[in-house]
Amino acid sequence: MTTLYDVPAEDLIEAVAAELEDRIDEPEWAEFTKTSVAAEMPPEQEDFWHARAASVLRKVAKDGPVGIERLSTAYGDTKRGSNRYQVSPPSREDGSKNILRTILQDLEEEGLVAQAGSEGRTVTDEGSALLDETAEAVMDELDRPDLERYA
Repeated sequence: MTTLYDVPAEDLIEAVAAELEDRIDEPEWAEFTKTSVAAEMPPEQEDFWHARAASVLRKVAKDGPVGIERLSTAYGDTKRGSNRYQVSPPSREDGSKNILRTILQDLEEEGLVAQAGSEGRTVTDEGSALLDETAEAVMDELDRPDLERYA
């Protein structure tokens, strides 16, 4: 059986994001929000919300139980905007907790993650099954180089 650890993370996140497009709705404000205090512009990626949701689901499955604070640290960035013309070196800033909290709430509504008390959130059996089934499909694609993906 193939698990999320057996396939490249980028391929798995892309495939899970495609699965989540039907299940999770992007909020109206998502196209205007920045991903961090350090970010100067909103993300340019068209399917950013679903890709971030897939990434969060994978991270919760891999590192869980995990809370918003740890996820915010993981999705943080180096602050470039306010000090790019100054002498001081760039500083590290956390990622947007609102984006992460909203994504985790959406994943909870779908039954893919669940709260684990004060420790944070863990992946449910349904979420684990989604990741493993998608990993199996990705592994099958990687084993067949005749697909359009490699054309």
